[in-house]
Amino acid sequence: MSDQRDPWAERTVELPPDQAPNGNPFRRGVAPVAPGRPAQPHVPTGTGWPVPDPASHIPPRPVFSEELRFFRRGIGVTLTGALFAFVCWGLWAISDGGNLGAPVAIFVLTALVALGLYTLARVVGRVVWEKQLGRVRRSARGAHLVTALFLAAVGVAYLRQIDWIVDAWSWVTRQF
Repeated sequence: MSDQRDPWAERTVELPPDQAPNGNPFRRGVAPVAPGRPAQPHVPTGTGWPVPDPASHIPPRPVFSEELRFFRRGIGVTLTGALFAFVCWGLWAISDGGNLGAPVAIFVLTALVALGLYTLARVVGRVVWEKQLGRVRRSARGAHLVTALFLAAVGVAYLRQIDWIVDAWSWVTRQF
């Protein structure tokens, strides 16, 4: 047993006689080390990040909140087309001068067709853009643009049914 007055860092370790210098089996500041063992191969436990399959070229689907954000990109174009269609519908409904029941039903049907067109454009975009081409969609601008063009065409169709607007348009075109 060592003397208790020695500080812990100053304690010595016994060496095997063949490694001991000058036959002294103790050496200051050296800890005993067991003979080296061969390194063990790494065994994956499956707790890390998943390794993507190189054969899979389809990127992972975004979470629902990101998809909602993608739906909103380009919505200004659709809202502009919807506002134009609504104003044109309003002019057409007022110029008819009768009951508003049928014009309201027609506008609701138009809005439902526009929603269906938007959905169809999104589905076609997913099939063509993501599945066939393997690309990632970062917005819904294409579907919004298709919907806005449809709503603008509907608005023009409403305007073409108003007599005084058709007369005003023909007067303007006769001037040039």
